[in-house]
This record gives sequence, C-alpha cells and structure tokens, in this order.
Amino acid sequence: MFCDKKAHLLLEGDPTMNLKGKVYAENLKKSTEEKLLAHMAFLKEKGCSVEEIQKNAFIRKLKGTIRRACARLEAIAAQEKLTAERARIKAEKLAAEKATHQAEEGKETKPKEASAKKEKREKKEKAPKAEGQEKKEKKEQTEMKGKMEN
Repeated sequence: MFCDKKAHLLLEGDPTMNLKGKVYAENLKKSTEEKLLAHMAFLKEKGCSVEEIQKNAFIRKLKGTIRRACARLEAIAAQEKLTAERARIKAEKLAAEKATHQAEEGKETKPKEASAKKEKREKKEKAPKAEGQEKKEKKEQTEMKGKMEN
C-alpha cells in the first residue's frame, strides 16, 4: 500500500518517536493547520457553503493529519512523563541505597570501636600482670644473689 517507509510512519505514527520526532510532529501540525486555514479561506472565496467546506476531501485529509500529529504529540508527552518518573524513582532508589549503605558502615564502625576498647582493656590487664611478673623476676634475682653471697 505504501511505497515509502517514511510516508507510512508519517501516516501511522512511530511508537518509538523521540524528541526529534516531537519537533517533527509539532512542525507538521503547525504547517498543516496553516494549509487548512488557507484552503478554507480559498473555498470561502470561491463561494462554497460551510457544509461543503466540511465535506471537502482535502479539508478532511488535513484535519486527519492534524489529529494524527496531536495523537503523536500526546504519546511523546506520555513517554517523556514515564521517562521522568523512572528517572525520579531510580534517583530515590540510589539515595535510599546510599543511606542504607552509610548506615551499615556506621554499624560496622561501632563494633570495631568496641573491639578497640576491649583490646585496650586487655592491654591494661596484661600490663599489671607483666609488672607483677617483673617484680617476681626481680625478687627471684635478688634471692639468687643473696643465696650466692651466702
């Protein structure tokens, strides 16, 4: 039916139309509206009645083209809205994930601090034992010296 693929997309609309398609649809709608107004003015000058103008095949074709362009623009707007919504949701997910990650890091540092405190306590406990051992060793040395002298 259609020889040219672009002409087919023009009439049927492309479901994957992007921002470039939006500009194209806007320009198509604007130019078609201008053509419609010009042709309606021409038919009025020619002396056609309002009913005849509405029944004119070219006028109906132009109105159809405008309807399709409007439908395309609505579809593009809906797609942009979905894209913006997805981007917002993704940003929220990343922020929530980052917050939970930071909270987990905070939880991990607290046990490390607690373990560091435990290590300090153990060192303090070991230190008096070491001092006591040193005292015992000194005592033993002095006792040995005393025994050697006797």
